[in-house]
Amino acid sequence: MRSQTILVTGPALNERAVKLAEDSGYSLVYVPPYTSEEDLVGIVAGADPVGVVVRMGRFGASAIAAAPSLRVISKHGVGVDNIDLEAASRREIPVVVATGANAQSVAEHAIALLLTTVKRILPLDAGLRDGRWEKPGFSGKELSGMTMGLIGFGAIARHTAALAKAFGIRVSGYDPFAEDATFADAGVSRVRTVEEILATSDIVSLHCPLTPETRNLLDDKGFGQMKSGSYVINTARGGLIDEDALLRAVASGHIAGAGLDTFQVEPPSAEHPFWQEPKIVVTPHIGGVTQEANVRVGVDAIEGILAMVQGRGLGRERIVNFRALAKATA
Repeated sequence: MRSQTILVTGPALNERAVKLAEDSGYSLVYVPPYTSEEDLVGIVAGADPVGVVVRMGRFGASAIAAAPSLRVISKHGVGVDNIDLEAASRREIPVVVATGANAQSVAEHAIALLLTTVKRILPLDAGLRDGRWEKPGFSGKELSGMTMGLIGFGAIARHTAALAKAFGIRVSGYDPFAEDATFADAGVSRVRTVEEILATSDIVSLHCPLTPETRNLLDDKGFGQMKSGSYVINTARGGLIDEDALLRAVASGHIAGAGLDTFQVEPPSAEHPFWQEPKIVVTPHIGGVTQEANVRVGVDAIEGILAMVQGRGLGRERIVNFRALAKATA
């Protein structure tokens, strides 16, 4: 008998997504956030799911091997660096994403981090609560007239560009995989190299996937190529930034500040050096975690599983390992 179980690597799923699964005859099994690999394998083996919604923590080769009935892995969002794509492709298991479902929420969070960082909201708030009135001698910055460079130009970046332009920010973008028309339609200047976007931007905002090529994209060399006094915003993946290099760049004053929603290791340790640097604004990877986005992402994640197991299929743009699967079945 075919498995009727969908496993969720997280504590919950939006109620509309749950109803969609249950109305289609599937039961849901939840995994505690960031469960160890050993414990995850045991839970997966016991559930033997037909589909997995990946939320928190890694779903690797050992977990995939523990699920003989597994037919589809669905990301609760779009970043798939916590899924072993090669292992899934070897089993001819499609990995699907909820393209664009949380784009507005993440874009809004990117702008929130930008405002908080550039306007120095947190240190000013802390100073006032500590009894200091720091208006004398204070000199802030306007966003209007600054240049924001977007590295990656998917749905989140395009929403970010629209919001940034409303503040009078000039926006440019780099993405070797996007069409010229995509930039033109958004009214964003296309830049052809990462080096150029680093050198010409007052604000660098990261929106690209984490791959072997993009890991530590911003390291000592990358930060050195940025303008003195510029800012970094990261709502994509923590591994895009060499965290030690960022601390050095901020301490030297070359980078004026950073707003980060993601980290190299999540959750980061209680002793992480970022906590002692007031020029770095941090949030716990919640850019896409809004009530509205959770509905869209949850429903899309379950619908992606149902479409595949029911043989309805999905557009290839939602299947991240489409080319690997096509090669495997050729």
